[in-house]
Amino acid sequence: MKPSSEITLLLQSIDEGYSKKAWHGPNLRGSIRGLTAKESAWRPGKDRHNIWEIVVHCAYWKYAARRRLLGEKRGSFPLRGSNWFTRPDGKPNEDDWRQDIRLLEEMHRAMVDAISDLKASDLKVIPRGSKVDNRAIIAGIAMHDVYHAGQVQLMKRMM
Repeated sequence: MKPSSEITLLLQSIDEGYSKKAWHGPNLRGSIRGLTAKESAWRPGKDRHNIWEIVVHCAYWKYAARRRLLGEKRGSFPLRGSNWFTRPDGKPNEDDWRQDIRLLEEMHRAMVDAISDLKASDLKVIPRGSKVDNRAIIAGIAMHDVYHAGQVQLMKRMM
């Protein structure tokens, strides 16, 4: 079944915020392209998040958005915890960094698949435990990616 025009528009916004060319500048995926584990682990200050943590944070919220859209229970994210995850755990390692980028990609794809399966009427539903409807959740995840892409761009300049 082909998604409604509104869902199609929301999916386009998600794509622009995450990986497709957009007028606003680098998207989330583009902002981390080419970064090494060492660069992604750099912190702009004491008790500040690094780029690597932003990547895993974004993966988590893509998971959370999908879970809310589908009405699933918490607890199936591949990492223990929620929201922010300390990265790296030890010395920066390229394999671990690449694995967390794959996690972001997997969570993004699963979320997009879930959105693609929605009906237009599903956009008005307020999921249990949420204060906003599915339309706002979907639009918000696109804005979340753009927000963090901007942070990453600033942090790269600060390095």
